[in-house]
Amino acid sequence: MILRLSNRAGVLSGSARLKSTLSTFFDEMGKAGIILKSTSTGIFENLALEDWIHDHVDLQNRSMLLLWRNCPVVVIGRHQNPWQECNLPLIRRLGIPLARRRSGGGTVYHDFGNINMTFFTSKKKYDRHRNLRVVTGALKALRPDLDVAATDRFDILLNGNHKISGTAAKLGRTSAYHHCTLLCSVDRSVLSSVLKSNTSEVIKSNATPSVPSPVRNLLDVDPTLDSNIIMDAIVSQYNNEFGFDGPVITVDPTHEALMPGIQKMAQDLRTWDWIYGKTPKFSVCTSIVVNDVNIKLDMVIKNGTVEQCAMEIPEDWLPSEMVNEFTSALNGSRYCPNEAAVLVATFMRTHSMKDDVAEKIHKLCAGVVSVM
Repeated sequence: MILRLSNRAGVLSGSARLKSTLSTFFDEMGKAGIILKSTSTGIFENLALEDWIHDHVDLQNRSMLLLWRNCPVVVIGRHQNPWQECNLPLIRRLGIPLARRRSGGGTVYHDFGNINMTFFTSKKKYDRHRNLRVVTGALKALRPDLDVAATDRFDILLNGNHKISGTAAKLGRTSAYHHCTLLCSVDRSVLSSVLKSNTSEVIKSNATPSVPSPVRNLLDVDPTLDSNIIMDAIVSQYNNEFGFDGPVITVDPTHEALMPGIQKMAQDLRTWDWIYGKTPKFSVCTSIVVNDVNIKLDMVIKNGTVEQCAMEIPEDWLPSEMVNEFTSALNGSRYCPNEAAVLVATFMRTHSMKDDVAEKIHKLCAGVVSVM
């Protein structure tokens, strides 16, 4: 393994002489403080890198800071309901991925104008206040007149009102990590549109809700504050705050030989069962209007799957037997538009019906899909 250092950063490569994994490399370094920067802009790779470090690196006598940025993505907390938290039809149309992280907290939108920081420590040394002091200290070192301060909720506010950073954390048995965002030049029009659910009012859930806050970019108050300048300042402040002197080590989170098992960790984070299936149980109660007929829809969703589905439809509009067969076809299916469409197509093929009834079934499906 080779560590190539320049005057500002190091690059960790396992391509030439790989003798150990990343964790044993850190042990051989013997540093109490290590700073990493991910080469990936993929959310699943970066989330996997966080969890690999948490699970495999000895943090009892070592602290680490990981800096990372992502392509556009919506990230929900571990205990959240994506149907409540974001506009799923819109993010599908825009091709923006949805990810569920393993930490708690609220929903966030990332793009290249957002900096992510993950502070790793032992559980005993876990201190979100001190970590946020690194961020605010870095910003004030760049611009002493900048009004930034951390709150009791572990957010960072600009000018006492606008949120520029949110926090989430994962505490393990002996290790912990605290990660936070920093809005530098995020596309706020996309942020506001994708984080506004179009179905939250019809959902009843005990999932952790996000707390909406007005946001602002640092670039709005100072156009010279780009992400690279801010990351350099955070690195310097982190070393100063904790008395470290290490270089920035650039790491590729797709390097399986360096981090055995990390590709499976990333793949697990991509699965429907994790992103949607880990949603706490919830119910959907709404009305669908089809051909001027008001139809009441009630569903119970567990593990992202339709556990119960019921519709109240006038008998003279659609026979109750047909309604019961239709709702039974939805029971046990994933609560997602694609699967609902496939089920309805199968239902249409396997049931003999007149054209007007088939049209009603299609419109019922469209109504159900509209809340997914």
